[in-house]
Amino acid sequence: MILGGTIGAQTTDTINTSKPKPLFTLRDLVMVGAFTGATIGLAPLDRNLTNKLQRPALQSRRILNTGATVFKLLGDPGSLVTGTALYFVGRFDGHRRTEDLGLHTVESIVLADMVTGTLKFTVGRARPYASPDSADNFQFMRGLRNDAYRSFPSGHTTSAFAFAAAVSTETQRWWPGTRWIIGPIVYGGATLTGVSRVYNRQHWATDVMAGAAIGTITGLKVVRYQHTHPNNRLDRTLLRAGVSHVDGGGWIPTISSVRF
Repeated sequence: MILGGTIGAQTTDTINTSKPKPLFTLRDLVMVGAFTGATIGLAPLDRNLTNKLQRPALQSRRILNTGATVFKLLGDPGSLVTGTALYFVGRFDGHRRTEDLGLHTVESIVLADMVTGTLKFTVGRARPYASPDSADNFQFMRGLRNDAYRSFPSGHTTSAFAFAAAVSTETQRWWPGTRWIIGPIVYGGATLTGVSRVYNRQHWATDVMAGAAIGTITGLKVVRYQHTHPNNRLDRTLLRAGVSHVDGGGWIPTISSVRF
């Protein structure tokens, strides 16, 4: 009986029983303010920080060049590929949590990238290699013409932080004790993705900070919304592992198909 109760509790947690919570809170406002302040504070240092990472002593180091390439690829397309792979592994293996993690990670990345892409085209900021003497080279809608003018915000950083936010938020729901293990790993990797973009002269530091803000906030909000609205159309359509349909279109847990 105890075992059955434990399994049932685990299954319920997996399927999702979060109580409704407001999507945006005062804490979110503080976070937005902190990111905004950090971006504004970095602006005067943009050119100096980029120049420091362009020093021959750093650019000539093979390990740094390799690392920059690796973290660039981890940010994009690595984040999206990983999220997609998690979704399909969970889908075909009957592992509800893996499927959930993959789907919500992909949602976070796609939505965050849409925001960043819109800003890139609209703001028209010149990349460091296109305007090495000025970090303030903006022109409205210029990003539509040329990739050299799509610097703000950093797309790779956006994807990496959306991935990090979704993964860390999802996993700490299941294993609160891993909060200080998984979080630093994924956010640390996302940070190095951002640094790699400055190292490669593709972005200014403020581009990276803005991308981190968009990715983080989007990832957190997507996970919160999906888990407080478990009957939303996307989850209802795409999350299949660990549930069975009943008359009336409802869902019931299928314990045998959920693994832990």
